[in-house]
Amino acid sequence: MLAAVADHRSLLLLRGAAALLFAFLVFFWPRLTVTGLAVLWGGYSLVDGTLALTAASHARRGAPRIWLGVIGLAGLACAGSALFALDLLVGHLVGIISIWAISTGALQLWAALELRKTVDGDWVLALDGLGALLFGLALALWPEPGEQVLIWVTGWFALALGTLFASVGVWLGRST
Repeated sequence: MLAAVADHRSLLLLRGAAALLFAFLVFFWPRLTVTGLAVLWGGYSLVDGTLALTAASHARRGAPRIWLGVIGLAGLACAGSALFALDLLVGHLVGIISIWAISTGALQLWAALELRKTVDGDWVLALDGLGALLFGLALALWPEPGEQVLIWVTGWFALALGTLFASVGVWLGRST
């Protein structure tokens, strides 16, 4: 498992950079609206999905390759909805982001469980996975978050996710 993750060090760094850029734009875009957030989300999803599909096509056979493909296709679907059905995406943005966060959290928890067999420090990934799950569940159960709350909470989540991906990518560079 560690070898498979180490193979994707550059993927983690690039996905981390994309999430950090997304968070930066969310925080510093003047008068960002939910429609603007949906457009940014679509752009982020395009980059993240493309990176994941590229990694899946170059990965070794096995489960990580399948999950990277699923993540990539989901990202491209989100990007396509931002391009072709922006009004529909805006209306369902809370649900889409919550499903994405729950899925991301579940995958991170699974990866942490697999990594605990080979490395120390897997708790960071588990903690972030739990955070993503809780974030997704909070959005799913929150009746209608206000526009600014949705924007800021999504930005903070992207900041945490980007920091984690970049940190793990740097850590893998030092441990391999």
